[in-house]
Formats: sequence, C-alpha cells, structure tokens
Amino acid sequence: MKATYINYSDTNNFAATVLSYLDQDSKLSSFISQKPTSEGFGKLLANKRVTANRDILLSVLKEQYLNFDSPLVAANIELLKNQNTFTVTTGHQLNLFTGPLYFIYKIVTAINLSVELKGTFPDKDFVPIYWMATEDHDFEEINHTYIGGKKISWDKISKGATGKLSTDGIDLIVKEYTSILGLSQNADRLVQIIKTAYINHSNLADASRYLVDALFKSYGLVVIDADHPKLKNQFKEIIAQDILEQNSYKRITSTAEKLSALNIHSPINPREINFFYLLKSLRERLVFENNRYVVLNSEISFSEDELKKEIEDYPERFSPNVVMRPLYQEVILPNIAYVGGGAEVAYWLELKENFDHYQIDFPILILRNSALIVGNKQNLHMQKLGFSYFDLFKSTEELKKKWLLKHSQHTLNLTKENQELEKIFEKIKLRASKIDITLSASAEAIKARLNSAITNMEKKMLKADKRNHTDSLAKIDKLKQQLYPQDGLQERTENFGHYYVMYGDEFIASLIHAFKPLEFKFTILQAE
Repeated sequence: MKATYINYSDTNNFAATVLSYLDQDSKLSSFISQKPTSEGFGKLLANKRVTANRDILLSVLKEQYLNFDSPLVAANIELLKNQNTFTVTTGHQLNLFTGPLYFIYKIVTAINLSVELKGTFPDKDFVPIYWMATEDHDFEEINHTYIGGKKISWDKISKGATGKLSTDGIDLIVKEYTSILGLSQNADRLVQIIKTAYINHSNLADASRYLVDALFKSYGLVVIDADHPKLKNQFKEIIAQDILEQNSYKRITSTAEKLSALNIHSPINPREINFFYLLKSLRERLVFENNRYVVLNSEISFSEDELKKEIEDYPERFSPNVVMRPLYQEVILPNIAYVGGGAEVAYWLELKENFDHYQIDFPILILRNSALIVGNKQNLHMQKLGFSYFDLFKSTEELKKKWLLKHSQHTLNLTKENQELEKIFEKIKLRASKIDITLSASAEAIKARLNSAITNMEKKMLKADKRNHTDSLAKIDKLKQQLYPQDGLQERTENFGHYYVMYGDEFIASLIHAFKPLEFKFTILQAE
C-alpha cells in the first residue's frame, strides 16, 4: 500500500493536549521524563534504573509460552535476561477478535519503535511487548467488534477479570465472525487462526495470546499476562504502602491541579484506594469504611493487620486500577517507552509525580500511529468527486457544500450581496449617529439580524439545490460512511479482518513498512 502522511492537527480528530505534547510544548516538560525523540531516548538510557527482576520475568514468560512455536519470540524472551535489553510496551484490553483497528496499530508502532531504537543504539536490544489487560473487568467494552459495518457481540454473563473468562459458548460468535470473511485463501487462513484461538483455548487470556502471537510472531512480539503471583510479588510493597498511605491519590490529585492551572483537562480521577480485590469470579473495589478495608459487593473485609498479611501472602489478589497499572508495568519490566492512544498519553501525563514518589523511572510516551485505509474503489470515487485526502476529515455536510459550490449551475452564496449591504449599513449607521449617537447601536443590531437572515437564506438555497444532485451527494454519504464509520476515525470502529482477507499477511507487513513512530504523522494508506 502507498502511504501519504499528514499532520495530526489537519485531521481535526486529536485533542489539544495531545497536539501540545507532539509539539513538545514546554509547559508539559514537568509531566514527562524525556521528549519522544532519539535524543530523549539517549538521555533516558544513560540513566535508566531497572527495577525488574529479569530472572522472574524470564521464568514467567517461558511458562506462558510453553506450548508455542515462535522462534523469534523465544529469542526475544532470552534477550530480556541481558542488562542491555529494554522493552517497548503497549497495552490493551482483550477485545473480541482484537476489536478495532487501532489495536493492531498500537502493536505495529511498538514493533517499529523497537527496530528504530536498535538502529540508533546498536549496543542495546529492544523487545516489543503487548501487555494484555487481563485483569480488566469491563466485559461490555470488549465483547463486540465491527466488521464490514456489522456488529458482532458476545452476550455472556461475566464476573471478575476478563482474562479468566471461560470461552465456553463462544463457538457461535466465532461462526458468525468467520462467515463474514468470505471464501478465499486469506479468509481460510484467518478462519483457522480465529477458530484455534477461541475454540481450542479455555479462557480469554490464552485465546488472545494465541491470536496476537499468530499475527505478530514473525516480528518477535512478546505477549505478557501480568496477572501472575511471581510478578505481583515484586509489587507487594507498593501495594501495601499505597493502600495504607493513599500516596497515588495525593500525588495524582496534586498533578491534576497543576494541569488544570494550565487549562489541561485531567482524563482520570484517582480514588483514595486505587486497587481492586481479585478472585476467580470477583474484581471489586477496595474501600476504607468504618476502620476496615472493605471489598465492595462482597462479605470480604480486613483490618489493617489482616490487610497487610493478605498482601504479603497473596499479592496476586490485589489488582491495580488505571492509575496504578502503569506503575506496576514499569516495576516489573525493563521498560523505556509506552505506546498509547491520545487518551492514554493524556492520562499518563498525570502520573509522573507518583512515579517520582516511588522512585520508579517514568517511560517516554509515544502516541501510537494512526491510519486511514482507502481502497481502490474509494480512491476512485474520491477523485471523481474532486476531493483530496485532507477533505476526508471534513464533515459530510461540509463535503456536500464544497461539491455543490463547485458543480452547481447556480451561485449559492450571497457574499457579493452581503458586502453591498455592509456598505449601505455603514452609511445608515453614520447618518443615524449624527442625529443621535445611541442610534448607532440600533443600526448594528438591525445589520446583525439581516446578516443572520442572509445566512439562513444561503442554507435554504443550498438545501434546495441538493435536490438537483441527489445521486452525487449520495455517493458522498457512502464514501464518508465507509471511511469514517459512525462519524469517527475508521481505526476506532472497523476490525482488521476485512483488510486481512483483502491483503493477507501483507496487510501487517504494509503497516510495518509505513508506520514511522517518531515522526508523529497521520498515515493514509492507499491500495496499489
């Protein structure tokens, strides 16, 4: 696929905070460790403090990859035992069939950044990591996907962490998804991957690991499930300290106030206790009530001494929320970069003060690559309609107006007439003010009402002329629906399956070739 790059600001789809970060706005400097540049990585690597126990990390990953045949992944896991090996991490929930396209884009960005850093720092190694959010319990956020505009949902009662969720009953959903893929060699390969992932594995974590490995093992991607006693054991001192002293609440609240003073909205609000209590079918918030630590919606509670003992004996039962998960990640991995979407970059900006409190290095934040895939037919329609790639990010109504103004046989704006009225009203205003200065305001008010009437008249003229061009305007509707489903970026809705069937393994290979993690440009991919 051919790649075209445009600025994120030109898409009108990214928040001001994210654009400020990409512009390396100095007002954000106290909320980050280093800038997202090669120079920034050099500075971080020069002083990187690794808290991860590499032997334990290796042991857990080998256990999780016990039945896999992924030579490049195995080699990368072995690299993690070396002191000069670092990780580049991205994380996401266990979305059904990977969910929206940006799931794939996150991982590709992490892979490409690892390769780019190896080229810049050849004496070091960099391993791309996909952190499975297996402890997340919001099943409704992940139980569906859209493919070809069709929504496929897995309706199932879910309790506790989604990683432990049984795949019993998912066969009907797998059948529905795979039936949409059609009949082709690429479709057959994807059907086999999907069926093996979800039918041959008993829980959602194992199914997701298999699926992601099948798609990315040739690039050495390592998938980690951090819901493991050996890994949680490394975090237990922070778990106890944070619950008892509420440090994350204090530090992040302080940071949120500083961001607010800069007119930057804080996307997350910390709680006094930022941990859940986790059992097989339970993940509920831990709160402090009546001098006891209470697990909501359960009969479980602890005194302070009992809580300390529970954390010491069973650290795996304490699950970090969105505030503490990043800290846990950085404790157990030799990590130097986190790849996330715009919302993730924004909330990570709230966390550095808490990292500093616990003396854990803050990673460099990397906005994942974003892309729009334009098929041959869509590209042809776009050219016939006279639109550029920049036009694709305008609203449907804006596109229709632009097309009408260019192709209509009538003059659909009253600009000339409005200019003439402006001159007339200036004369009226001058004459009236000579009689009584207060009449000047009255003239302005009349002019404003007339300007509004002219604007409304233009809208009526456009609306009337639309009826003369129904077919062409319908094509604009169709183009926007295909490239901008549900009035949002394609990557936030559409599943990768449709494109895998079209391009096979070349789909991911094209993303690998096109994405440039440190250039921070929106990518438009056109079929060749």
